[in-house]
Amino acid sequence: MEKVPEAVLLMGPTASGKSALAMRIAGRFPVEIISVDSAQVYRGMNIGTAKPGAADRAWVAHHLIDIVDPTGRYSAAAFARDAKRLIGEIRARGRVPLLVGGTMLYFKALTQGLDELPEADPAIRAEIDARAIETGWPALHRELAEVDPVTAARLQPGDRQRIQRALEVFRISGQPLSSLIGVARPDAMPLLCIALVPSERAALHQRIAARFDAMLDDGLVDEVRDLRENWPALNPDLPSMRAVGYRQAWMYLDGAIAFEALRDQGVYATRQLAKRQLTWLRATPAQVFDCLDEDIGRAVIATIAEAFGA
Repeated sequence: MEKVPEAVLLMGPTASGKSALAMRIAGRFPVEIISVDSAQVYRGMNIGTAKPGAADRAWVAHHLIDIVDPTGRYSAAAFARDAKRLIGEIRARGRVPLLVGGTMLYFKALTQGLDELPEADPAIRAEIDARAIETGWPALHRELAEVDPVTAARLQPGDRQRIQRALEVFRISGQPLSSLIGVARPDAMPLLCIALVPSERAALHQRIAARFDAMLDDGLVDEVRDLRENWPALNPDLPSMRAVGYRQAWMYLDGAIAFEALRDQGVYATRQLAKRQLTWLRATPAQVFDCLDEDIGRAVIATIAEAFGA
C-alpha cells in the first residue's frame, strides 16, 4: 500500500466472528474500536445485538455503542459524521481506529458517501402510511412500480419501510429514487479493508442458528419485555424494534406468533440478513479471509502488521 491506512475496516456477515477477532487484534495493536452496527447504538439492546460485554469494553475503548435511546433514530449519515470525527480523534491519540461490524450501509456511507436525497417529510409519510392501512403495502408497491420500476423490482411487496421512502422521495422531488442514488462520492481516505467471508455457507447457517438459540437462552424475550415496559413510546415500527430478533420477539409478546415461530423466523431473518451482507461484500474491494479458517487470527494480524509496517 502506498500510504499507511488511516483506519482498519473489519467487515463481515453476522456470526462470522468479527467481535472475537477484533479483541484478538486489540491484543496485538493499540486500537480503539468503532462499532459499525445499527442496533448496538441503542441503549438497553444488549442480548439481541451481541453487544460487547463490560470486560471487553473496559479493556478496549469502544465507540458508537449505547448512544441512542431505543425510541430514537440514528442514520447512516450520522454514523459517517461520527466515525470520521472519531477516526481523527483516535489517530491523534496515536492509536489505530478499528471499525468493526456488519451494517453495510454504514460502511458505504463512510467509504463512498451518501446520495443527495430529500429530507424526510412527516406529513407525506403519514399520508403514505394511511393509504397503506387502507389498501395494503402490496398496492403501494404496484404504485411504486409505475413511477420507479427499477426500485420496485428490488423490493418485496411487504417491505414497507423502503416502499414508503421511495414513494416519499418521488412525491418530494418528482424524480424516482433510482435516478438519484449513486451520485455523491467523498474524498477517499486510505483504509485497510478486511472482509470475513465463509467458504461454506452451510457452516455459517449453523453458526447463525446456534447464536440465535443462545440469545433466546440468554433472555432475549425478557430483554424486549423490559424495553416495552421501560419505554412507553416504544413501538414495533421504530428502527430499533425492526432489528432482527427484536421484531420477532415483539410479535411473540403480542401473541401473534408462537415461541417456535419466533425461533424459526428469527433464524431465517438472520440468514437473509447474512445473505444481503455477503452480496454487498462481494462487490466491495477488500482483502478477503475465510471466517471458518481456524488460523484466521494469525493471517489477519499479519496483514495489519504489514500495512502499518509493524
